[in-house]
Amino acid sequence: MNNLTKLVLRRKSIRRFAECSISDLQINTMLKAAMAAPTAKNAQPWHFVVVEDLGMLQYLSERLPYAKMLSSATLAIVICGDTRVHTGEGANNWILDCAAATQNLLLVAESMDFGAVWTGCYPYKERIDTVREALKLPDYMVPLNVIPVGAPMGNERPLDKWKPERIHKEQW
Repeated sequence: MNNLTKLVLRRKSIRRFAECSISDLQINTMLKAAMAAPTAKNAQPWHFVVVEDLGMLQYLSERLPYAKMLSSATLAIVICGDTRVHTGEGANNWILDCAAATQNLLLVAESMDFGAVWTGCYPYKERIDTVREALKLPDYMVPLNVIPVGAPMGNERPLDKWKPERIHKEQW
């Protein structure tokens, strides 16, 4: 198995964090990886809000139902989609583009031995509104998710998600 395959297979969702520091270089490396993701028509509809303020992390942890771990994370990266970029039939392509960026970010965080987890905002209006208001996002910017990042606490293992019964060849 090559290194990339090993990395993909070892990635896991981390919900418990220990104290650590994350340098600007490490943050920028995660963001560069996110921005290297493929996008429909190379539109790159993403914007990223890096949240390091402990008060804001605590605030969001108290208001987002599945993001309680934000209170112990070193930082969070909020991945947002600019809904003005894609129009017409492909108007929702921002979701796919930002999801690809999220996966790249999660993989690079794993490669740097940080823990991270995807906590969803979109399509839940209350979560979107909470994040939009807290981070002062414009109306056309939709937070897809909030990614807490930090030092993993514990010995979490990746889940075995291999299900050969979900594979179909040639036809259903």
